Amino acid sequence: MSLYTQRGVSLIEVLIAVLITATGVLGASALQLNSVKFNQVANIRSAAVFLSNDITDRMRANRVLALAGRYDIAIDDDAPEGDTIVDIDLQEWLAELALRLPEGDGAISRDGSVITVTVQWDEGRLSKSRLAGGGNIQSFVFVTEF
Repeated sequence: MSLYTQRGVSLIEVLIAVLITATGVLGASALQLNSVKFNQVANIRSAAVFLSNDITDRMRANRVLALAGRYDIAIDDDAPEGDTIVDIDLQEWLAELALRLPEGDGAISRDGSVITVTVQWDEGRLSKSRLAGGGNIQSFVFVTEF
């Protein structure tokens, strides 16, 4: 082989190597972005579980009023005004929901001695990752018996 026939071969090899490297870097950056996004989702869901347990612990400490329905509250209800233990518990719980969860809200319902706590939040940032019509509102439902 002569030197003339080898001209330009190393340039093609370099271009292919750059293309393969760029594809790998783009893939790694997409993986990192998804990792951060789903880590934030896991953090929000952990907060929802923690806040559900928080209000049920408060209700267990005030069991008589909880079973009487004083803690019952619906989604989108405002925090009660007042300075009773129940009012303060609900005020603090709803404030924490709004603080820790995007558009966080909660509900408490009672059926006899069975208490259902629903924590709701918006995961609109993930709408592009969801199936069409999947909705952005997520909820965690915690059912316990007193």
